[in-house]
Amino acid sequence: MKLRITVISAILVSGLICSVSLAATTLKLSHNQDRTHAVHKAMEFFANKTKEYTNGDVLIRIYPNATLGNERESLELMNSDALQMVKVNAASIESFAPAYSVYNLPFIFKDRDAYYNTLMGPVGEEILLSSKDKGFIGLTYYDGGARSFYANKAINTPDDLAGVKIRVQSSPSAVAMMEALGGIPTPMAQGELYTAIQQGVVDGGENNPVVFADMRHGEVAKVLTLDEHTMVPDILVISTKAFNALSPENQKAVKRAATESMLEMKDNIWPASEKEAFDKMKTMGVTIVNVDKTPFQEKSLPLYEAFRTEKPDFAKYLDAIIGK
Repeated sequence: MKLRITVISAILVSGLICSVSLAATTLKLSHNQDRTHAVHKAMEFFANKTKEYTNGDVLIRIYPNATLGNERESLELMNSDALQMVKVNAASIESFAPAYSVYNLPFIFKDRDAYYNTLMGPVGEEILLSSKDKGFIGLTYYDGGARSFYANKAINTPDDLAGVKIRVQSSPSAVAMMEALGGIPTPMAQGELYTAIQQGVVDGGENNPVVFADMRHGEVAKVLTLDEHTMVPDILVISTKAFNALSPENQKAVKRAATESMLEMKDNIWPASEKEAFDKMKTMGVTIVNVDKTPFQEKSLPLYEAFRTEKPDFAKYLDAIIGK
């Protein structure tokens, strides 16, 4: 991985040197989804608004499909000044900025309104700024949908997870959640999951409907159980150095463009993508199951107390979100 990062760094730095003579500041933005994904559309909106609000002084160049590495590799590139911006999931970023780990707890948001009230409120903004001393800050959040289980059987209660191997993200929070709910957590790259289910390496996965449909996991996992255990946002981050290099006016413009791109995703892009995802599921013959979330919520409660004990500095965020 180090060799790969070194090579990518050399490419990016050489590109930066070639663009020094240009009047505009170009910020390179890396993410791991394809160009049809909702988050890419939101970032295109962000790039267009940034150009508009800065009168062309700041340009955003987007690199999709993990062209510049996965989320962890891109964060490392950003910290080495070879890259200026990254879209990263809260589960992936928690080892770099632990305040984000609160978003990975199951069932902390009662619905989508509560989710956005947190992200757009004081807690959400404070968490975005929590990593400024670590070399980057968050500009805004993007909708990551509600994550649910899928396999070749319904997961009606936590008992149905006993002995079931479920792919999870490579984060301590995701592993802990799966263990608490009674399943067998199996961290692996999202791109490996289709084949892993097909070959019986794992029994299923957990993700939002858009990813489930776009990656055609419904071809190998025929039952989507809408338990909606987590609503984990994506984060648009920028290196502190790159942000501080902008004029105060352009900083405000970039922040404004980022916030507006979040709202565009909230109100238009994500709802349209979810509708399209459920339409795709019909063509794959997927059975959608709604369940009583109460047993899952009850199994999750020990995770809250563990969070308060293990991360006392961030317990205030949890209490603010759940209204304790």
